[in-house]
Amino acid sequence: MNQQSEMSLKVIIIGAGEVGYHIARRLSAEAKDVVIIDRDPKALKRIIESIDVQIIEGSGSVPGILQSAGIDEADVLLAVTDSDEINIIACTFASALAPDIVKLARIRNDEYVNVGEHSVKTLLNIDKTINPDVEVVKAIEQAVTVPQASEIIDFSGGRVKLVGYRIGESSVVGRKLIHLPELMQGLSVIIAAIVRGEKLIIPSGEDVIEQDDLVYFVCMEDRVHDIMASLGSKAEPVKSLLIIGGGDIGFRLAQRLERSYHVRLVENDADRCQWLAQSLNRAIVLHGDGRDQDLLQEENVKDMDMVVSLTGDEETNILTSLLAKSLGAKRAVTRINKFAYFPLVRAIGIENIVSPRQSAVNSILQYMRKGMVISAASIRGDEAEALEAIVPEHSDLVGKAIKDLKLPKGALILTIQRAGEIVFPSGDAVIEPGDRIVILSTRKTISRIEKRLEVKLESV
Repeated sequence: MNQQSEMSLKVIIIGAGEVGYHIARRLSAEAKDVVIIDRDPKALKRIIESIDVQIIEGSGSVPGILQSAGIDEADVLLAVTDSDEINIIACTFASALAPDIVKLARIRNDEYVNVGEHSVKTLLNIDKTINPDVEVVKAIEQAVTVPQASEIIDFSGGRVKLVGYRIGESSVVGRKLIHLPELMQGLSVIIAAIVRGEKLIIPSGEDVIEQDDLVYFVCMEDRVHDIMASLGSKAEPVKSLLIIGGGDIGFRLAQRLERSYHVRLVENDADRCQWLAQSLNRAIVLHGDGRDQDLLQEENVKDMDMVVSLTGDEETNILTSLLAKSLGAKRAVTRINKFAYFPLVRAIGIENIVSPRQSAVNSILQYMRKGMVISAASIRGDEAEALEAIVPEHSDLVGKAIKDLKLPKGALILTIQRAGEIVFPSGDAVIEPGDRIVILSTRKTISRIEKRLEVKLESV
């Protein structure tokens, strides 16, 4: 890496919808150079009134517009319009105009993703294709596997889990974190963050767990259920699910789960119901409205282990989840699109939220970070971010014990992977070149963490 690593990352975003807006807002807050292109003047007006970025009205699939945005000086092109075709064309022209630029495209149509033996990534030289629907289905599958968790994030290829869990009645309540190992019978776990009310805490060993805290812990994949039990969870495994909404996400989810679970799928459109019934093998397809109390009672929603509301209308999803829980459903998972709804929905008691747009943002984040970042994920909207990165040889983290790193307040190293082995480090652990670390950082300190993950220029 040369001296350009000191310069601000320049990102061109095509599409001023929820994903484009959210990414732009985050990057602008970190003083990164952002240009947003969109044909909709109303969407651009929203951007310019709330974010300090450059805007260009026009189509990102037009070469002249890309040139006026400074494509030849940009580091990343992010094409996230609602049109797969515009996103693909934009990346194609970007490759011609700026061959070294990193290109990310949101593409929903599977027919574009796989073309015979090839993929659109290789055919068109796109670095990352993002299908938010697929990512949401993966998130729901995680929720089905660990139903008592409010959030699960994978690192180290799935071997390490970052899990959010709401503390109920438990022996850990009132205990300092430093005493957790003896309460958890030697299980390897790190408490990464605590959300108390609306406050996010990056804890020390002296912090105390309180009832109703949302605790984020890190552990190995095969220890999740044991740690949940130690924290007081008594959840039974999921056997039956009711899916509300037979759109693309609902269909994908039913298709994935019908072999292992009892799945019922409710869809309001009669023609879509017929198609779903023909396309699914074991899932039972029902024609009706998920907000219909009589329908839910007829389908014995009180006996359902999980109700998943996935219609394209988030108000419908919220109402359906609240109704299902009031009728006795054990758990509800709710699809939400608008980021502004997240705190409101949690405030009324809906804890398990899935969002195609949040999934898209998490897929994109790693490409917006300097250094050798492998993956990144937001926690609680964008209050904090967990990064998985490889420590370069000349990083100033190398050769120092964690306790001597002088990390900014609000940052915590969670795991170190070295030669395939994963450890939960103590303060005496020393960082070595090539270590793969997971580090949690609050939004305020993420830029400082990025710099620590870069190469020291004087050593290059």
